[in-house]
Amino acid sequence: MTDPTQKVLNFIDLHKGEENKKSVIENITSAVSFKGSNIWILACAIIIASVGLNVNSTAVIIGAMLISPLMGPIVGAGFGLGMYDFELLKKSIKNLFIATIVSLTTSTIYFYLSPFKEAQSELLARTSPNIYDVLIAFFGGLVGVIAVTRVEKGNPIPGVAIATALMPPLCTAGYGLALGNYIYFFGALYLYMINCVFICIATFAIVKYLNYPITKQLNLQHQKRVKYIVTILILLLIVPSIYFAYQLYIQKNYNSRTEVFIQKEFLDKDYPIIYKKIKYNTDPKKIELAFLAKKFDDTEITNLNKKLEDYDLPNTTLIIRQDTVNLRKDIMNQINNNQSVVDQKDILINNLRNQLEQYQFNNVQISNEAKILFPTITSLTIGNYTTETNANKSKIIPLILFQSKKGIDLETEKKLKMWLKERLERDSIEVYHQNAKIK
Repeated sequence: MTDPTQKVLNFIDLHKGEENKKSVIENITSAVSFKGSNIWILACAIIIASVGLNVNSTAVIIGAMLISPLMGPIVGAGFGLGMYDFELLKKSIKNLFIATIVSLTTSTIYFYLSPFKEAQSELLARTSPNIYDVLIAFFGGLVGVIAVTRVEKGNPIPGVAIATALMPPLCTAGYGLALGNYIYFFGALYLYMINCVFICIATFAIVKYLNYPITKQLNLQHQKRVKYIVTILILLLIVPSIYFAYQLYIQKNYNSRTEVFIQKEFLDKDYPIIYKKIKYNTDPKKIELAFLAKKFDDTEITNLNKKLEDYDLPNTTLIIRQDTVNLRKDIMNQINNNQSVVDQKDILINNLRNQLEQYQFNNVQISNEAKILFPTITSLTIGNYTTETNANKSKIIPLILFQSKKGIDLETEKKLKMWLKERLERDSIEVYHQNAKIK
């Protein structure tokens, strides 16, 4: 009777479907070199990726990653390390260095000459690597090296090129150099190093697992030295990424609690928000809001600030912007500067449009319709006014003033008011006929 454990091991055995090791090594070695056509392909891919980052086009960036030949020397370095083939390792590192310099130079020149200098969201996403980028690089590298060692390659390799994203960090580093922004430069370069090293480590692990032949026999002491170097390199890259991931978690947790506060204290009370800005990196942290119609007095603002503690938002100040002139400038600045949110301008405009549509009416069209339905009416004008309800909520009520050739009877007045309620889709309206209010 077959052992169930052995069945499982056979089912997941990577040796099945494996290509001849000699052929794999030849293919890997030939893909390491960067000269001639590979350099031109790399430079063109860098330009395409830079354009994609510049115009914030994900599709263009993906296209650049698919044609990039950068994976060759990285996988070659992993094979060289796993087989103790130090000639292949040195050749791979040398060619990866050349490719990196070519990529940085090309992207720097592009962004220096480009008239568009704004940091788009696709670009900013490559400046703050964390532990998730380590996981993507490592498991993407595993998929890549498993694919290249199969007889049937399948289609994982294009996906690996997209997932590990070697091109965008290099282009972002070039952007940082072109603008003299070294925070962007070092952040993107760190992400690039994470991708390179952990793809290499994943390749090293699979090469060891599949028992590729050792090119140069090393004594136990030298083998330990190689393992120590690999371990130190992993720690040097993974520890900062864990710290960045923790900071990201803290910030997202804070933002989540902030959204709960805004939802319960404002949106649930029907106070439409037209401006919102959360300043997480200030001391104290700040939540800046502005509203479409609601006005808060000093007592209300003080009480709302006290409630921040109830939502676990310590060291935070709520600022409600009610000065319309400066607010308009701040909204425009937020649209222009807050590029970390995709299509922030479009989102803000759509939100404002949706909110304002509730309070705007087509005066000319409704007036013409009223004249047809009620021939004695000569003019009709619609406006809005704001009133405070018992629940301390702002309520917008349509105000209608009309004139007629002669007085209209009570029945016609009722029909007019009923029609206006239906036409404006409002429960409450105020209708005036010259100096006489229709009740």
